Amino acid sequence: MEGSPGSDAGRAAAGAARVQRALVVLLVGAALALALAALVAGRPVWALAALALPWALPAAVLAVEFALLPWLHGDDPTPRAGARARLRAWWREAALTMVTFGAWQAFGHRAQPDHLPAQARGRRGVLLVHGFFCNRGLWNPWLARLRAAGVPCVAVDLQPVFAGIDDYAATVAAGVQRLREATGEPPLVVAHSMGGLAVRAWLAASGSGHAVHAVLTLGTPHQGTRLARFAHSRNARQMRRGSDWLRALAAREAAASRPARFVCVWSDCDNIVLPPLTATLPGAEQRRLAGVGHLTMVYEPAAYAEMQRLLAPPAA
Repeated sequence: MEGSPGSDAGRAAAGAARVQRALVVLLVGAALALALAALVAGRPVWALAALALPWALPAAVLAVEFALLPWLHGDDPTPRAGARARLRAWWREAALTMVTFGAWQAFGHRAQPDHLPAQARGRRGVLLVHGFFCNRGLWNPWLARLRAAGVPCVAVDLQPVFAGIDDYAATVAAGVQRLREATGEPPLVVAHSMGGLAVRAWLAASGSGHAVHAVLTLGTPHQGTRLARFAHSRNARQMRRGSDWLRALAAREAAASRPARFVCVWSDCDNIVLPPLTATLPGAEQRRLAGVGHLTMVYEPAAYAEMQRLLAPPAA
């Protein structure tokens, strides 16, 4: 069965997309107004500069984040990324931020439907879980590739956007259940950023570790992140280093003896989850990506290849 998300999930995705569309329209509108004013004033160079604002403003914020990486690295034992690697990572992150937030998530969150074909029985599926202030449009390239390969796949939406992370457990459970009903197999779960914490919260609350084949996290703040101290939404506060919520989650996992296999992908140039080793989970398999920003991790070929490795049947 091909199709868009269910009605509730579809409305949730639309809600998140509306916020991002509003931000895009506001930014582009302001740029056009400033450009027009500059032209009327006979300043064409300033008009061109104004037109660059929709890209320049997010890129400037990202530039600050990447510039601060050496300081925010602290006493983390992993090697520090050099200036050239950080510059390349910033450039890619800035370009992908525009495409992801300005197009795929704001206007194309329903462009790629879930893929649950009639012949899905017996084939392992993939559940895709996005992170903070995102929606299922983040996974558009993955959904297209998985569908072309005939892999059953479902992308969920974690809503409300600023709710507590525990509130997303039911959404994760519903996505897993859809894939299990269609395929008869425990799915592979791929989660970006906060999405990995939502998966862990569901596993800890339900004790359903055997309901999934494995969990692949991309840039998930398993041990919190220093940047979360500057955000004040409920889920952001929960992602602060040493937060009560993270400690409680770890205690619940210890009591439940989390059986699911975890693979954590992290980067020395992650501009959101830092220092780098906070993206790792004790007892999990670790995969390092060099010179890759937080959002870029989703689109890195090595991340998709890791998913394929976990999806492949074991060698005889």
